[in-house]
Amino acid sequence: MLHQALRKLGHELVEVRDGKEAWNRLQKEAVRVVVSDWSMPEMDGLELCRRIRATTGSEYTYFILLTGIDATVENQQAAADAGVDDFLTKPLKFDELWNRLRVAERILRYATQVRQLEEMMPICSYCKKIRDDKNYWQQIENYINERTGSEFSHSICPDCYVRVVVPQLEKLTPRPKRK
Repeated sequence: MLHQALRKLGHELVEVRDGKEAWNRLQKEAVRVVVSDWSMPEMDGLELCRRIRATTGSEYTYFILLTGIDATVENQQAAADAGVDDFLTKPLKFDELWNRLRVAERILRYATQVRQLEEMMPICSYCKKIRDDKNYWQQIENYINERTGSEFSHSICPDCYVRVVVPQLEKLTPRPKRK
């Protein structure tokens, strides 16, 4: 029923047999919306969602959990704690799925816009410091290190060597006096 509903709504499907296969597939290709059953062999929907949420550096994935389990407060809280964005109960109702996918579309559009804004780094034209989220200006090396763990070593490129270093060395080196 889910397959037919998604096709009817014009969505491209990537179907898998179980949670482990879903996780393996998600590591190989970007999927923006996941509609997953709670109960699956190998890995349940909550664990799949937790793994997706633990992944960094990729586009946001909107996660809809479909389940025949009662929508008790405890189950909804467990789903929310795992990072589930939306919760649908079986039997699936076409109009509910349609509404959830419309919300997913808006959320993903906004998430993309926010990511694009965050990727813009305000940098000082003079000293090359970067302003972080707390309006603090710091060296570019520290900024990148905090976010990626990258370490830096410093050197001088050939152009700067010729343009900057050689003239400085020439100023420091005494010229022989001509006789």
